[in-house]
Amino acid sequence: MFGLLAELTGTLTALGASVGAAIAAIAAGIGIGKIGAAAMEAIARQPEAAGDIRSNMIVIAALVEGVALFAVIVCVLALFV
Repeated sequence: MFGLLAELTGTLTALGASVGAAIAAIAAGIGIGKIGAAAMEAIARQPEAAGDIRSNMIVIAALVEGVALFAVIVCVLALFV
């Protein structure tokens, strides 16, 4: 009985970690897509500020990627701990 419960717990942990990592990756992709779209719209409205907009876009995209990577690492740690 306890063996089955332990196996089920391990399976659910793996499933939860997989779903969590997938959601983090999808959310990061959506966020970076919205950042890029907003930056392109801003550059189209004000072309002379393209350099500043581009540099701010890169910084924000890096922050989004950092949060997504942190979320994936937390999911992997939840799987192995």
